Amino acid sequence: MPKVSPGTANRKKWARKLKFTREGKYFLGITLGVGLAAINTGNNPLYLLLGMLLSLIIVSGVMSELSLRTLTVRRRLPPRAQVGRAHLVEIEVFNPKDRVPSYAIEVEDLRAGQPADKRCFFLKVSPNSTQVAAYRRTPQRRGIEHHSGFRVATRFPFGLFEKSRELDVEEDLVVYPGVDSVTLPRRGQGRVSSDTGPLGRGQGEEVYSVRPLRDGDDPRDVYWRKSTLPGQLIMRERARETRHDVELSLVDRQPDTETPGAPSLATVEEFERRIREIASFAVAHVKRDDRVTIVTTSGRRVVGDRTCGLDPVLRFLALIELQNCPEPVAGMPTPTHPDAEQTA
Repeated sequence: MPKVSPGTANRKKWARKLKFTREGKYFLGITLGVGLAAINTGNNPLYLLLGMLLSLIIVSGVMSELSLRTLTVRRRLPPRAQVGRAHLVEIEVFNPKDRVPSYAIEVEDLRAGQPADKRCFFLKVSPNSTQVAAYRRTPQRRGIEHHSGFRVATRFPFGLFEKSRELDVEEDLVVYPGVDSVTLPRRGQGRVSSDTGPLGRGQGEEVYSVRPLRDGDDPRDVYWRKSTLPGQLIMRERARETRHDVELSLVDRQPDTETPGAPSLATVEEFERRIREIASFAVAHVKRDDRVTIVTTSGRRVVGDRTCGLDPVLRFLALIELQNCPEPVAGMPTPTHPDAEQTA
């Protein structure tokens, strides 16, 4: 991280930007007109009016500076976000001044590489107090969303000028890929994970075996379809639920064609579409208590199941990037859902 000299930091602390509002442009035009008329005519009332107009500009600059000075701004990001789903970002403004309140404060959250489109307005921030506001935002792309700082502005007191300053408050938010609703094929025998053990008695939905009713059995397990003889009830023993291993492949390397380091647009769009597809199937399998392994052509892999949750898988898919390689990757099948070849 580059070092900033104390002089540069001090200049940035006091740096201000001033912008005329529509009313301010009219006011400035009237002031210039009165000034020209006073100089040309030498009329004392016009000089008096010019002084009043200029004094309003000075008062506006002083009071707006008092409102902006020493304000502290913080943001509260959610622990995670997802493409296509709205989340709230809280903005907290603290006024450390002992006696002077801040009025008409507008805070704009700045994000690197993206236009600022969300603002929070604070009518009054009392001395030694904190005000909190929030805005709602819906991410449109996965990856790391870098929040670089804030733009704090005010038009207090007359709305003639907008004075603003920028604060450096950097934070990152990981945006998970979007997830669609998918329908998984029915389970067959599948492939049982090593910690589950062989098929046997348990609490699953499948019938493992049948036997006559014994004392202490749960009457809810009576197998009425087989209990055809009078006075003899047949019980069904349930099979143990098995957890299936599902492997999803992702091609994250492409051949280096014309421009090194710059993937083609079609490939990037296909890559993003494949990530969304894998995320959708991974979420559906984990909810069905399957173990999902995502394997990439670059040798990276991640495992998700009901125990560790979906965060490792979705975070992995959120941060992965498409890479270039000198030669085409061979031996990777066309991306398809694994249940097309094996039942899971």
